[in-house]
Amino acid sequence: MTFQTLTDPDAALSLRDALGDRIVLPAEPAYDSMRRAWNLAIDQRPFAVAHPTSAEDVVDIVRAAVAADLRVAPQSTGHGAAGLADTDLSRTVLVSLALLRGVTVNPAERTARVLGGSLWLDVLEAAAPHGLTALHGSAGDVSVAGYSLNGGLSFYARQHGMAVNAVRSITIVTADGVLRTASTTENPELFWAVRGGSGAFGVVVSLEIDLLPYAEIYAGMLLWDASHASEVGRAWREWTLTAPVSATTTFRVLHFPPVPELPPFLSGRSVTVIDGVVLESDEDAAALLAPLRALTPEMDTFGRMPAAGLVHVHMDPPEPSPALAAHTMLADLPVEALDAFVAAGSVPSPMMAEMRHLGGAAATRPEGAGAVGAVDAEYLVAGIGMVPVPEMAPTARMLTHSLMATMEPWAAPSRALTFMDGEVDRAPGFGESAQRLAELKRQYDPRDVFAAANPVA
Repeated sequence: MTFQTLTDPDAALSLRDALGDRIVLPAEPAYDSMRRAWNLAIDQRPFAVAHPTSAEDVVDIVRAAVAADLRVAPQSTGHGAAGLADTDLSRTVLVSLALLRGVTVNPAERTARVLGGSLWLDVLEAAAPHGLTALHGSAGDVSVAGYSLNGGLSFYARQHGMAVNAVRSITIVTADGVLRTASTTENPELFWAVRGGSGAFGVVVSLEIDLLPYAEIYAGMLLWDASHASEVGRAWREWTLTAPVSATTTFRVLHFPPVPELPPFLSGRSVTVIDGVVLESDEDAAALLAPLRALTPEMDTFGRMPAAGLVHVHMDPPEPSPALAAHTMLADLPVEALDAFVAAGSVPSPMMAEMRHLGGAAATRPEGAGAVGAVDAEYLVAGIGMVPVPEMAPTARMLTHSLMATMEPWAAPSRALTFMDGEVDRAPGFGESAQRLAELKRQYDPRDVFAAANPVA
């Protein structure tokens, strides 16, 4: 919906009167830093940026935005900002939750209460002293709320399912400016919708999540030169056909520029990598990995480590970075599909090509799940194109879409919301829940106040 009642100057004055210095407008010095997303390839320019530090602030911000005939876009870090790239934000208040951080662990219940802007690093730091960890992603600086409520496919996914199923309850400010708790017993329909519908239904100010009882895990990576990608990929494919659900791994082909910021074993090289977690004893994990280690990797870091160290295994960028991505899902992985992936991913280019082994609990929808509770696929294929300068964006988009086109003959109809990167049609990510989500969106947000990275039609 487009809001047109107030002129821009009147809307700005209305926000300033209601929110004071909790709002930043485009003419102010802090605007450029406050609007910047973690994904630096996305140049988001909202009407204003709000920076709450409490649930009460969020209530005030939503009410002030609605009163000024503006929309609201919740954002914790901006890792998924590409979802807003094609959204007109000129009449939208971007609610940056970066200052709303904090984690409280209940070790007896193995749960954590997490404020809406908190990162997985915050959870791991709080949980580790209790011998606990979480269903986090491959990068520690991703937000808990955005990742979990859009599904979340961790390195524990085959054993423990999607991160969204670990969410016990949420507190959320809805379009009427009311702070609500949603759980299986309180506002259950809203709880169902937000577990997948996420920011389309409000601004999440906190959530309670289940933790995992792992102080240490067996994890790491195996690395070869990219010239071995075909041999390694075929071996990994064969290995995954019988791998137990305790093993969640990826196979990747990576091309790195010759820059001094990278370690020598990566700088200027093309490599192929298998990484992940094996939730077994050291002896059983070593036996399971033996066929892959028989391929004599030049680097092998698999071993027992503190669970919090898992966020470093995948070598995700430690700082905000510019990239564009695309993904698809595979119901199975015939040799022809693996070969096509390797051929497309091995061409030297500023693109990372990745396959994730799914299935197991990740493909099983548990009782009581929300709008999203599983992914109906055995593998996920992702292409991440780097955009070091804006002029490279078309090339990055072409490379990632070309990889998806290559995999199209084997593609499954499902999608993973946390891997959505600006695709127009989110329906495959919502699956059979799409229609009910749309009905609940009309019920809870009839004026379409909330602009989400994964919008509900």
